Amino acid sequence: MLGKNFSSRKLWLTVVAGALVSVLVFGPWMRDVARATRDTYESLEVFANIIHIVQRHYVKDVTTDDLIQGAIDGMMSALDPHSAYLTPDLYRELQVDTRGTFGGLGIEITVKDDVLTVISPLEETPAYRAGVKAGDKIVRIDGESTKDLSLMKAVSMMRGPKGSKVKLTLMREGRAEPFDVELTREIIRVKSVKDVKVFDDRYGYVRLLQFQEGTARELQDAIARLEKDAKGDLQGLVLDLRHDPGGLLNEAVKVADVFLDAGLIVYTEGRTENQKQRFLAQNDGNEPKVPLVLLVDEGSASASEIVAGALQDHKRAVLVGTTTFGKGSVQTILPLDQESALRLTTALYYTPSGRSIQATGIRPDVEVAREVQVASAQPAATLREKDLSGHIQHGAAASDAESSAAVGVDAQLERALDLLRTWNVFSKANDSGLAFPAMVNETVKPGD
Repeated sequence: MLGKNFSSRKLWLTVVAGALVSVLVFGPWMRDVARATRDTYESLEVFANIIHIVQRHYVKDVTTDDLIQGAIDGMMSALDPHSAYLTPDLYRELQVDTRGTFGGLGIEITVKDDVLTVISPLEETPAYRAGVKAGDKIVRIDGESTKDLSLMKAVSMMRGPKGSKVKLTLMREGRAEPFDVELTREIIRVKSVKDVKVFDDRYGYVRLLQFQEGTARELQDAIARLEKDAKGDLQGLVLDLRHDPGGLLNEAVKVADVFLDAGLIVYTEGRTENQKQRFLAQNDGNEPKVPLVLLVDEGSASASEIVAGALQDHKRAVLVGTTTFGKGSVQTILPLDQESALRLTTALYYTPSGRSIQATGIRPDVEVAREVQVASAQPAATLREKDLSGHIQHGAAASDAESSAAVGVDAQLERALDLLRTWNVFSKANDSGLAFPAMVNETVKPGD
């Protein structure tokens, strides 16, 4: 009997001691959780009170759904320019975007200084034919002010059925008054690959317009065409990423992998473990071994910068042009239900050498201004990630460049072709076995 009571008392003391240890060990953490929970509920109580007051006293009737939607939009706008709440309509628009076909105007936009701003129109689209230009500010859509309008909402308003009309009110630098442009929507089919051609019978040229489903496959098909069209072996390739706004991350990795047989392409860093990813090149034995020059400019963004950074770090390509846009953030689509989702910035991506391009961009090896000769042309406005309100600060848009054939001398393309023509004259072997121009490799190092 005594033994049983002693054992019970000993067990009770052990349990009490364990509880005391738990309080001592986890006490501060539990207090922090409790404090955070209390603060959250107090804030939600304030929010609920505001909804009640607005619905009771505002001059017009407003629904709870409208107020909550406005609150969500405000919360997302407090983050960064690329995070957004996707309503069912906007969620469908996003899914359509990745397939490259939609009803709309063919215009890429962003928000600069809280104003809806054109990055650039796509060639052969209603916006391009109507003379919409990079840097134009869209102040009204069908008479509705764009002030405080979210980017996704603006995109939704400009999309619509083929044949329907929309009126944009624009402000343009050099013009004192706003002016209207009426556009008729068309089915916009955005191709990944355009302007596949051969120069001097031996140098290939391919332009990528954006990264969508099948882009890498289309690029490989284009390279095969160039190899067939060249007289003799293809002696070099120019890959034009100017004004390519990016797109799908996995397609960017595949495009870089077209030219790399090993090594890191890009890696991402975020707050959670599943946002820390590494993407490696695979050796399939079909990588083209020809010298490669990439054309980049301030319109080369996101996925374009992944490709440019990877090929520059691996010394697989020489970059010619101007510093890229600087969008180095990763957006994850987080479904809320079957119809709506959050597009949330969850990570930053880094080039193989560890460079973050967020708000800084990729600096080309050979800097050359566009210098296209166009009669009475106004210079296009330069817009980069760092110009966007609320962009993520760097710690330690979709468009299409004007056709060179249509506008005259393209100084960047001419410089790229000059590099290829002299590649074997001014060269030295690098680790990959490819001849890399000594005049580039020695004077401008990736990451400088």
